[in-house]
Amino acid sequence: MKLLRVRVSNYKNCCDDFTIDLVAKSKKTSEDKEYELQEIAEDLYVFNTAAFVGKNASGKTSAIELLECCYSILSEFRLEDKHYNYDNVKLEIVFYQNDYIFKYNTILKADPNLGSKANFTEQHIYRKKYYKSKVKEIYTDDGFEELIDLGELPEDTSIVFFVLKKKTPRAVYFNCEGEGMDTYRLIFRAMTTYKISKNILLKVIKIFDDNIKSLEMVDEKHYKIAFQDDVRELSDSELVYMLSSGTTKRVLLYIFVVAALENGFDLLIDEVENHFHKTLVENMISLFKDKTVNKKCATLIFTTHYCEVLDLFNRQDNIWIAKSDNKIHLDNMYESYNIRPELLKSRQFYNNAFDTSVNYEDLMALKKELMR
Repeated sequence: MKLLRVRVSNYKNCCDDFTIDLVAKSKKTSEDKEYELQEIAEDLYVFNTAAFVGKNASGKTSAIELLECCYSILSEFRLEDKHYNYDNVKLEIVFYQNDYIFKYNTILKADPNLGSKANFTEQHIYRKKYYKSKVKEIYTDDGFEELIDLGELPEDTSIVFFVLKKKTPRAVYFNCEGEGMDTYRLIFRAMTTYKISKNILLKVIKIFDDNIKSLEMVDEKHYKIAFQDDVRELSDSELVYMLSSGTTKRVLLYIFVVAALENGFDLLIDEVENHFHKTLVENMISLFKDKTVNKKCATLIFTTHYCEVLDLFNRQDNIWIAKSDNKIHLDNMYESYNIRPELLKSRQFYNNAFDTSVNYEDLMALKKELMR
């Protein structure tokens, strides 16, 4: 299964028909096919990496949370405990599965009887056979047939269940807040769930703190750590106090990087610079671009203020600029701007080619106020 496109209305403060299309649009060079793209069916390409950039409060997080919402439906067949109102959200998800293009439509409702769960109403799911000769027509209505008489499900469960059938992680979302002392339990749970070895854990830990020689779970609240020449058993709260919060959070995120690469699910990261400095972000991007490592077509999707890392992207159609006027909207760099491909993308950002710079007059107004 691979997510292709999302379209939504009445979601947060986004414009109607707010759309994220993960199918490659521009010319595909042999180098792009080697490093930038995944061929999920003949001549049907999606991205190894994709990024959302923009000012603060421009809507980057809203965009990546929309993707997380769709992956929750595709993975768990439900929505629960999200940080936004479900009511009257009109949603369309297009995905590829086993030689077919599927289009799923629903209108979400908030229902006090369901608590924090979304109610799926007016559900329809369509499919059509994929043919490479019609790759440019995958979203057109022509050829889609509705799947009917699928059966009944609880109102908090999507009929996508009848297509995908098995709950399985199809993406992991990592927000910028972290998990506090619960992080260690999540690290070891992820290692068990995704069959990640202790050797991998030690190599990940060494990236961030080479004073740590080993880390083992005693139970869900206690851990044994070998730090330099000292071995001790600590509670989760003591371990958080001993190690930097940055180390703790980064180890968890890199375990999910490993899990995504080894299991082929997508990884969504909000504000990647809150987790890593630029060199580590560049390394992570390179892992997803390297097909000898990324053997199962995982995709890394992130939001960032690090415009320099975009210089690692040869393409432009996997970069979106988020903007917020009265409503949040996205501009795809390839579709909305005429930027010569040989120019550094970071230089274009610094030159404010995308209208993403902080307003200089606002900065000066603050300075003048402070000078009084």
